[in-house]
Amino acid sequence: MVIWNPDGSRAELSGNGTRIAARWLATRTGAETVTVRVGPRTVVTRMLEGGEVEQSLGEVRVAPPERIAGLDVIAVDVGNPHAVVIGDPADLPLVGPLLETHPRFPNRTNVQVARVDGPGRVTARVWERGVGETSASGTSAVAVAAATHGEGEVVVRFPGGDLLVRLAGGRAWLTGPAEPL
Repeated sequence: MVIWNPDGSRAELSGNGTRIAARWLATRTGAETVTVRVGPRTVVTRMLEGGEVEQSLGEVRVAPPERIAGLDVIAVDVGNPHAVVIGDPADLPLVGPLLETHPRFPNRTNVQVARVDGPGRVTARVWERGVGETSASGTSAVAVAAATHGEGEVVVRFPGGDLLVRLAGGRAWLTGPAEPL
């Protein structure tokens, strides 16, 4: 699978995109498990009850916090680049464009502003590289969960809906909806 952003740039990975593609293929073939290859990543998906899809997204790397443009930022690699800021999600329209194109990220980055609501619960907004603000993002959910919790299960709440992230041993699994057409 190849993913193109509206600005013409290529995305290395899309959690929501691979989940939708897997559901589409599963609906047509009757498969319960679908493998999607995006660049060097292989995403294994499993169809669950109620239209949910669980994805094994692979390795996640979290860098130590650093100060960028006056903000405390946690860079996370989920197969694509992310910059997570812990703060008020309402700040995204200011923070997103600033960090997406900051020289620290020569190929640009996805940006999330996240608020920890409690153990295993986070509210976030996302600024996708090459797109702008979007209502939800699968790899952003993984980046936010990894930056705020490190391990375990985390529900990440976006304006577009909730996604469940499970982190263990430096790897991530993402569960979310994908409605068949």
